Amino acid sequence: MLEELDGPLRGHYRLDAVGAHLLDMVGDTRSAAAHYRAAARRTTNVPEHQYLAAQVARLGVAESG
Repeated sequence: MLEELDGPLRGHYRLDAVGAHLLDMVGDTRSAAAHYRAAARRTTNVPEHQYLAAQVARLGVAESG
C-alpha cells in the first residue's frame, strides 16, 4: 500500500517514518533503521527529528557504508 503513495508523497519524511514503523513491527530492524534515518534527514520539525533519531538508537543498528 505504501508503494501506491510513493508518487504523491515522494520524498516526504512521513512515508519513510510509516514504512520504518511497519518494518520494525515485523522485525526487520536493519531496514527499519534505514527508513527512520531517511525520515529524520527529511523532517524540519525538531521534535519529530529527535523522535526518529531515538527510534534508530533504540534499534541499535549501525549505519552502513
